Amino acid sequence: MRIITGKYKGRHFDIPRSFKARPTTDFAKENIFNVLVQYVDFDGASALDLFSGTGSISLELLSRGCSQVVSVELDRDHHRFIQDCVKKLTANSQEPTANIIPIRGDVFRFLKSCKQQYDLIFADPPYALKELTTLPDIIFDKQLLKEDGIFVLEHGKDHDFSEHPHFQEHRQYGSVNFSIFTTAEKPGE
Repeated sequence: MRIITGKYKGRHFDIPRSFKARPTTDFAKENIFNVLVQYVDFDGASALDLFSGTGSISLELLSRGCSQVVSVELDRDHHRFIQDCVKKLTANSQEPTANIIPIRGDVFRFLKSCKQQYDLIFADPPYALKELTTLPDIIFDKQLLKEDGIFVLEHGKDHDFSEHPHFQEHRQYGSVNFSIFTTAEKPGE
């Protein structure tokens, strides 16, 4: 796993073979971030990374200048790996690790009690997660995005969110699919 760009560009982290996580490929990550720069200014933005897995997205967001990244991951080993990566990144710098807040917990419980709004929310749930299709509604019903905020949902090819009122576009990179939602509803909705 590597950080694509930003202040930690090129940093590599070896993911333990025992991990069950399916990290977003570097190819897909680089391409989706090239699209996201059209939607959000990462410098100073607040971000929420749901189903963080290896922390690849959280670390990329931190590297690109987000002022705060909240990373939610249920698996104990994955959570510890994210914490270790953050420590390695900031070990030789004056930068505080407070910019990234790794939380070990269930995403749905976190969302239920969350009171903060974010500029960007990224979710990479297991593709077979039965509640996957409920995530856009939860994000928008709870008003977790700031005005002009963006929600990115990574999913398998079997899901189509194009009829959702906040859907903006779909991107596919190999077998990785991203649906992008914004706080602005589609024209005519």
